[in-house]
Amino acid sequence: MPNVPEVFGSMVFNQKVMQERLPKETFKALKKTLEDGTPLELDVANQIAHAMKEWAIEKGATHYTHWFQPLTGITAEKHDSFISPTKDGGVIMEFSGKELVKGEPDASSFPSGGRRATFEARGYTVWDPTAYAFVKEHSLCIPTAFCSYTGEALDKKTPLLRSMEILSKQTIRILHLFGNTNVKHVATTVGPEQEYFLVDEKLYNQRKDLRITGRTLFGSKPSKGQEMDDQYFAALKPRIVEYMEDLNNELWKLGILAKTEHNEVAPAQHEMAPIFTTTNLAADQNQLTMEIMKKVARKHGLVCLLHEKPFAGLNGSGKHNNWSMSTNEGENLLEPGDTPRKNAQFLLFLTAVIKAVDENQDLLRISVASAGNDHRLGANEAPPAIISMFVGEELEAVLKSIKDGTPYNDITKQKMKIGVDVLPPIPKDTTDRNRTSPFAFTGNKFEFRSVGSSLSISGPNTALNAIVADVLKGFADELEGAVDFDKELQELVKREITAHGRIIFNGNGYDAGWIPEAEKRGLLNLKTLPEAMAEYLKPKNVKLYTEMGIYTDIEMKSHYEVKLEKYCQVLNIEVETMLEMINKDILPASFKYMTAVSKTAVDVKSVVPGAKCSAETDLLKKLDGLTDELAKKADELAKKHLAAKKNADAMECAQAYAKSVIPAMAEARAAADEIEPLIGEDYKPFPSYEDLLFRV
Repeated sequence: MPNVPEVFGSMVFNQKVMQERLPKETFKALKKTLEDGTPLELDVANQIAHAMKEWAIEKGATHYTHWFQPLTGITAEKHDSFISPTKDGGVIMEFSGKELVKGEPDASSFPSGGRRATFEARGYTVWDPTAYAFVKEHSLCIPTAFCSYTGEALDKKTPLLRSMEILSKQTIRILHLFGNTNVKHVATTVGPEQEYFLVDEKLYNQRKDLRITGRTLFGSKPSKGQEMDDQYFAALKPRIVEYMEDLNNELWKLGILAKTEHNEVAPAQHEMAPIFTTTNLAADQNQLTMEIMKKVARKHGLVCLLHEKPFAGLNGSGKHNNWSMSTNEGENLLEPGDTPRKNAQFLLFLTAVIKAVDENQDLLRISVASAGNDHRLGANEAPPAIISMFVGEELEAVLKSIKDGTPYNDITKQKMKIGVDVLPPIPKDTTDRNRTSPFAFTGNKFEFRSVGSSLSISGPNTALNAIVADVLKGFADELEGAVDFDKELQELVKREITAHGRIIFNGNGYDAGWIPEAEKRGLLNLKTLPEAMAEYLKPKNVKLYTEMGIYTDIEMKSHYEVKLEKYCQVLNIEVETMLEMINKDILPASFKYMTAVSKTAVDVKSVVPGAKCSAETDLLKKLDGLTDELAKKADELAKKHLAAKKNADAMECAQAYAKSVIPAMAEARAAADEIEPLIGEDYKPFPSYEDLLFRV
């Protein structure tokens, strides 16, 4: 077993390493950049680059790369060696401040929504000094932002950093109103819980759908699934223990605060949860976590599946995004207080989040929209596509008292006045957790449960930071001119809680009755990505993002195109794979088995005169009918797929896939899944659900 304190962060160029290796003045200048956002002078960058290179070489690095997060949703890296030729035919190892601060990868082949044509290749990566460099394999990885030659963001990191900066600015304005003038910076913090499946690599390699799409496009229900509830938190299998130990070790080396590990609800499903850290660092580390999960799995003869719904009929995988706000002094602003001013401050921030979520249900839903997540949301295992908030009974009672002007509880017997009354301390666990809520308050943070397991958390957190910052700006504008702060604060909170109380729902989000209830409340139910994206470029959303400086108008139009194009591309790949598996695997397997059964019947009759062979005949009739049905469904799917692809407009194409192609895929699958249990084990074209789920 590793010495964890010794191993932790050993491959990271963190502040401790910087302080040890950089001259005092250089380290001081870097800290000023980190704390105040001041630019680094080139000579300072050169000194940092030299120290970084020397450290990285000691760790086995021969190359460096600007590690960035394009709109693909995964990370990208272009590697350059440290070598520089000498006159005598040898080499020396060099790395300059200029190379540290800026790189120039090709920008034409990444998704850009039309902003970068093939002949417009120039793009820039710019060092993000707020995120630590690290050594991975043979390269020094430098976290960077990625932008085009014309200055637009081409990545997920840049908007996230913008959103964090604007939220900090607006939150500080609010804190000043409460007398806290010492706070210099407010950061959002995130702890993303990561769910995943592990399957045997040999079995995985026999499934074309898993290899190509990341999920099973076919598979009949196994005789045992998750109905016994015997997987959740159960003792880990030896093979899984070995995997998790190896995974933890690799994550700890990179300074990733891997904390919790356990079996999840579905067979072969697991979860890893880290300790909270600053949002942009958490986003970087979650991207690394997903990459390392996959690499470590291969070392153990396993494959890690991060698709939101790899198996039909079983729970899918999410990534619960635990979000909060903390000052540079360590105060969690979503921690309920036990003094008048702390209570008032907490209630104002709570009110801001409630208002932000209610007014921007569409933006939160859009931020988690993907082809994979559409399968998971609302499948009675994950929150519905309807955005609502859970605050618990205690806080609901507090908010009701404010809204109605009624006594808070039977003890005080008096009406609450925010900033004057001393509320009873609000414990963190005043109520059960609500696993069905998309956005649940869980003591001192909000858990955004709608995020899909394969998704970058940068998008959802950018949206969350932006909408809360927008509301806080409005609150600050109003309260900074208040004559009687306590009175106007009371009126503001009461007004906003009354206006936005519809978003609070503490009940069962899986219940069928919630859908008509949500509709009655006027809440959006955006079931598919095309439905969600239809809301994205509405004037109120463009106004919010552009005025807050999160995205430009051009960037928003680009993201609109990219999201729709990716949705269509994913479904195009899935349909092509499905048709290939039907025609090359399932139908031939059915034909082969029917031939074998038919031959068996003939052989039996030749040996046993008068034998009826009714079992064989009945099976052949059933299989023949299902095989014909599958062939017809495949033809229908192919036609609808071709029709969808002909749409030049991205939204029209996406809508055609959602409304026409996906139902046709479901029908073809249903016919194939009926055939599977009827075919003899030796004739099955690929491993079954039972094989995949119970052979790890």
